[in-house]
Amino acid sequence: MSITIEFLGTGTSGGVPMIACKCEVCKSTNQHDKRLRSSILVKSQTITVVIDTTPDFRTQMLRSEVEHIDAVLFTHSHKDHIAGLDDIRAFNFFSKKSIPIYANQETFAALKRDFYYAFAELKYPGIPEINLHTIHHDPFHVGDIMFQPFSVRHMNMDVTAYRIGDFTYITDANAIDENAKKIIEGTDTLVINALRKEKHLSHFNLQEAIEMASILNARHTYFTHVSHQMGLHSVVSNELPKGMFFAYDGLTLEVNNT
Repeated sequence: MSITIEFLGTGTSGGVPMIACKCEVCKSTNQHDKRLRSSILVKSQTITVVIDTTPDFRTQMLRSEVEHIDAVLFTHSHKDHIAGLDDIRAFNFFSKKSIPIYANQETFAALKRDFYYAFAELKYPGIPEINLHTIHHDPFHVGDIMFQPFSVRHMNMDVTAYRIGDFTYITDANAIDENAKKIIEGTDTLVINALRKEKHLSHFNLQEAIEMASILNARHTYFTHVSHQMGLHSVVSNELPKGMFFAYDGLTLEVNNT
């Protein structure tokens, strides 16, 4: 069975263009240089899942004409990955159902803090209606899609990555241990973060991402969570090794879910 992956956003925490920046990337008219915060949509014929609700979640849902979602999965608790959760209440309104949320314990603690009103004993009308499902490293299904969660390191933080069939999604990482590499082994399509060319304390830079992608040996690699410091999409894309590409907002891939 094939599934569709749509890149809802491929930018870092500030997005591209970045507020008040006058660099050539932020002033570019190329749509590939306009990056909302990083998130993907995973769809089978019957199921639609979002990984991360960014501050741009409402815009992403409208732009991609998403009419329902069956679940939300989170990678970690940083604001650029969770801030849009409140807007799932529109899906609650039309579906008349709560939405399952899958995340690790640390992320749930942040959600309960930041969206405290959704967990109050006396709930105000119209708040997000969600059901929490704590994940560890065991695979789980949302309908006909199986997700294999595993951890990567983002400086001192565990970030949940996901393998879905022969597709692997890794965002916000600067280290991948041997156990994670075994889970990734055999992946056909890899998505991994590449923040910029200069070194960074908690993200892979471009060279590190290329080196890690070479080790992981996927047939196709797409770089995401890209900042304006990376340079123009049209220029830097030509510098990449064969089989490696920059993802961009709206890019759609067909991958195998078996």
